[in-house]
Amino acid sequence: MLESLENVIYPIVCKFNECISNYVLVFMLLAVGSWYTIKTKFVQVRYFSEGFKYLIGNIDLFGKTQSGSMTSFQALATSIASQVGTATIIGSSAAILIGGPGSIFWMWALAFLGMATIYAEATLSIQTRKIDEDGNIKGGPVYYIVEAFKGRLGKFMAGFFAVSIILALGFMGCMVQANAISFSIQEAFGIPTWIIGVFLVITCSLIFIGDIKRLASVTEKLVPIMAILFILGCLVVLAIRIKYIPETFYMIFKYAFQPEAILGGGFWVAFKTAISQGAKRGLFANEAGLGSTPHAHALANVKTPHEQGVIAMMGVFLDTFVIITLNALVIISTLYTVDGPLHNGYFNEAVTLLNENNLVQNAISSVFGSSFSGMFVALCLFFFGFSTILGWNLFGKINVIYLFDKCKPKLFVIIYTVLALCFIMLGTLVSSKLVWGLSDMFNNLMVIPNVLALFALTNLVLKIKK
Repeated sequence: MLESLENVIYPIVCKFNECISNYVLVFMLLAVGSWYTIKTKFVQVRYFSEGFKYLIGNIDLFGKTQSGSMTSFQALATSIASQVGTATIIGSSAAILIGGPGSIFWMWALAFLGMATIYAEATLSIQTRKIDEDGNIKGGPVYYIVEAFKGRLGKFMAGFFAVSIILALGFMGCMVQANAISFSIQEAFGIPTWIIGVFLVITCSLIFIGDIKRLASVTEKLVPIMAILFILGCLVVLAIRIKYIPETFYMIFKYAFQPEAILGGGFWVAFKTAISQGAKRGLFANEAGLGSTPHAHALANVKTPHEQGVIAMMGVFLDTFVIITLNALVIISTLYTVDGPLHNGYFNEAVTLLNENNLVQNAISSVFGSSFSGMFVALCLFFFGFSTILGWNLFGKINVIYLFDKCKPKLFVIIYTVLALCFIMLGTLVSSKLVWGLSDMFNNLMVIPNVLALFALTNLVLKIKK
């Protein structure tokens, strides 16, 4: 009965997601990124060096924080932990497979605009955050949504956002991350998924039941380790394929404007596919405008909101221009160059064996063999997925506290934590297309009130910048 119900609901959810993400959300995220880029006079360019200096100067793997807050680097690490998830590898791989190598160019373009968006989100999250009598910081989109829209409308939009993010990230999102982790490790190392599930539940519970300082202590160490592991692995592959690097960049720029040469079909259809894939996958990979990462930035101990705003821009930069770019270069330089299976486009039998889930694994296996590539990708997916679970659980918890602030919030946090652990365990045991679809749906819905609030608070952001 459940299977038949899923077969009925899943196509409806997919169609809804396709319509809202392709036409509503991409337009909204493009618009707000362009709006803040112009209004701030290209804040992502003018203050990039300042953000980079803050990033380098604030790196501390053993940061000391006050109760209920984080250092600026810990907040950035928690933000990156949520941004660089399994979707970073799978999402960018899907963009290349569906939209061609040129989709990466459009990912870069949208990430550039997204840096201005996330500047606005981070500054607003600092400006509108609340501090309770125990010194704990409460901040995130719900607090600047009620600042943007007064009265019942603001409360409704904030509540709508809070429920959406709890379902999208806290429950279903963590479930699909656990699913990706467990099945990739099982395939690479032969470890049963239920064992991985037990390990994840025990490890996550130890972190979930702790305070913000425990989470910050983990993310400030975990994020640099996972980034270095992935970057070094990609650089080794690119060093071996170094003679193909110029051709790889040439393909990215060529197929951005001549996508029909690789995708086939008419120019306008191929062009639309390349742009939409790059835009959609890129915007949802770096999470600028989605309303997730402001929860982490709101907890930062900084002198001014502007300081955390320019630091937040570095999160989008690292996610797209470093991690996603390296992933793309590995895929294109091995699979799309003259000796690759997709060199002549999607017209041979190889394409039936390739999908977004195994594209990077096939790319690395062409250099190191299938055994090593499987283990490397599984290890990266573990770090990426595990760090995302930690960040997303925190974001959901913050919104649970907001919803039940006047009605035993500690009790509801406990209930939320138990349910989140159940979803994580369930994700390692079953693979449900419907859960993936519903996670995307609520993820899409939470963007709408967040972006509307960003537009409404433009003057406040500009005042903060000045």
